[in-house]
Amino acid sequence: MNEPQSRRAFLADVSKGTLLATIGPALAAEFGISSASAAEPSAVLNFGDMEALVCFMQETPVSKLQPALAAKLREGVPLKKLVAAGVLANARTFGGEDYIGFHTLMALGPALKMSGSMPERQQALPVFKVLYRNTNRMQENGGRREEVLHPVAAGADRPNSQQLHEAVKRKDTAGAEGIFATMMQNSADDGFNALLECVQDNPEVHRTVLPYRAWDLRDIVGHEHATTLLRMSLRYCLNSEKYRRPEWDENSRALTKLMDEHKLMGRDPGTRSMEDRAVEKLSMTIFGGSPEDAAGAVAAALAEGFDPHEIGEAISLAANQIVLRDHGRPPDWESPGKPPGSVHGDSVGVHASDSVHAWRNLSQVSRGRNVFACLILGAWQVAHDRGLATVQRFLEWEPMPLKRHISQSTDEAKLLSELDDSIRQNLQGHAAGVVHRCGVEGMDPEIVFKTLLRYAVSEDGALHAEKYFQTTWDEFHRTRPAFRWRHLTSLARVTASEFGRPAPGQAEARELLGV
Repeated sequence: MNEPQSRRAFLADVSKGTLLATIGPALAAEFGISSASAAEPSAVLNFGDMEALVCFMQETPVSKLQPALAAKLREGVPLKKLVAAGVLANARTFGGEDYIGFHTLMALGPALKMSGSMPERQQALPVFKVLYRNTNRMQENGGRREEVLHPVAAGADRPNSQQLHEAVKRKDTAGAEGIFATMMQNSADDGFNALLECVQDNPEVHRTVLPYRAWDLRDIVGHEHATTLLRMSLRYCLNSEKYRRPEWDENSRALTKLMDEHKLMGRDPGTRSMEDRAVEKLSMTIFGGSPEDAAGAVAAALAEGFDPHEIGEAISLAANQIVLRDHGRPPDWESPGKPPGSVHGDSVGVHASDSVHAWRNLSQVSRGRNVFACLILGAWQVAHDRGLATVQRFLEWEPMPLKRHISQSTDEAKLLSELDDSIRQNLQGHAAGVVHRCGVEGMDPEIVFKTLLRYAVSEDGALHAEKYFQTTWDEFHRTRPAFRWRHLTSLARVTASEFGRPAPGQAEARELLGV
């Protein structure tokens, strides 16, 4: 039995508790004060030397956040560290279970990348924009009192992917979390690939994008936090089990059938190149076909030994066709910030493009069956999502820009001025037409990207501005010259759609930063 606690130790604990209640855990963490005794493991995730900054992101009143962020910058805290703290705060608070929360998490990495393309004095703007949204949402949801992620102990055994998958299907949160923590402790690569098999049960945009964005964020927050980041995707899958439908099993059987038919299990990815016309043909097969036909076409191309990167290029171009052909949100679907005719936010084209971007990247960072499965499901999802928009007739509509939209100017300055005017007037077709002309004239694409970047930062974007900007940037730069300007044309269209709804907090941020 332990010795009775001394009066001095008791009073010290009482004093510590009083101090914690007075100054709050954020400041207490800076002083190294903790409410948990050494003998009792805390029920709260602790991020070590990042803990104080993580608490700062959760607890600072949103009305005071941006002045406090500006002060951190003046103290020499780099933007990357602020983003890392925002990511960890988001993960601990939401655990991938809040709609606005996980969208904000997925925007933090792109916001930091966007900052690197901006003039030095403006580099903090995209980061401040998303951190403002992040803290605001955390406090709307109860902040630290309602944190979702808590410590999970890893076991000493060696569970496999099937055990993780079965635990998810049983909706056994504690069991799945324990298995996943153990797998990640044994091998982060094994844990990640096992998680992807759970993700693949139901190809939909958030389930697809969240694990890639989490994996990508490791380089910002540190690989030691990989388990925490990927737990968000695991929790998303667990919560989705409440809505499991019979077609989920059909998806799984279809994928298994294609893998078996084309003998893809156990083989290495091919390296054959595709000519432009072959990429175009495969792209339109994916865009215009049924989900089964689209998935089958990609499985066949993989079996023929074509390079997965080039097959992914075709899938991305198929998703891009949805953005270019979309007639916009029907009147029945209007909502605040997304009027009839708009294509920004959660439009089918933006969602499809973000999904393919994630599937392509997941294919590149995974191994074994997942290299092929991610691309097959990426094609399946594009065709499926296009078909879901039953009131829209994508196969009948022409892609933008129409002939009447295309600018006749050949002067760079005039084209940029026309682009700016078209965006500010919400002229989606004309904005697309100007950028199309920029490509025809061989204009430097980085100049066009910088024009569009200003609006991706200044406008709200209905939770998707940062993510879709990064999707377009990546897809443009890894698509062959014959087709790459289609991606930039789509971004111009989406930018014109989202203009006129400034992002909350941006005016204050600009004033604080002297922009």
